[in-house]
Amino acid sequence: MEIKNLAVFCGSSTGTDSIYIENAEKLGEELANRNRTLIYGGAQVGCMGAMADTSLRYGGSVVGVIPKKLKDVEIAHEQLTELHVVETMHERKSKMAALADGFVALPGGAGTLEEWFEVFTWSQLGYHVKPCGLLNVNGFFNPLIAMLDHTIEQGFMNKNYREMILIASDPKELLEKMDSYSPSYTAKWT
Repeated sequence: MEIKNLAVFCGSSTGTDSIYIENAEKLGEELANRNRTLIYGGAQVGCMGAMADTSLRYGGSVVGVIPKKLKDVEIAHEQLTELHVVETMHERKSKMAALADGFVALPGGAGTLEEWFEVFTWSQLGYHVKPCGLLNVNGFFNPLIAMLDHTIEQGFMNKNYREMILIASDPKELLEKMDSYSPSYTAKWT
């Protein structure tokens, strides 16, 4: 499965360690070098902006999707290949999902997690067969991964769903995992 358009969910903040911005930039560069389109939340600030700027600097195609209400708050990036201004967060997520061949979360806050978990849940339910990955920079997602393992141990999630999550700490490695992803579907209620 070749990923031509990758939706990336990440922070509109920079985090407390420069490693977060550095890896957002590495992913942006890697996407441009692989001639992949970056689909993201459309902001010019934080990790979001750094990733978009780097992808553009390396000749990449970058598509932003931002709700009107956040256009000024997140400071919409006006130099993108395309910028879609939508009415709601629901429209933002729907548009990003329709444009993307796969999904990745970088470190971020509640919005990042919510957006990624929605597309991951859709994958579990068979609404799409697109890969869902976590760029585990600086061990950021280790507590989340432990929580998912706990969820399995307690009988609230099938272990096959956990195996659907592609995890790497390096952007190149994660993109390679996504390219070699083979979708599988486990019926939720069996």
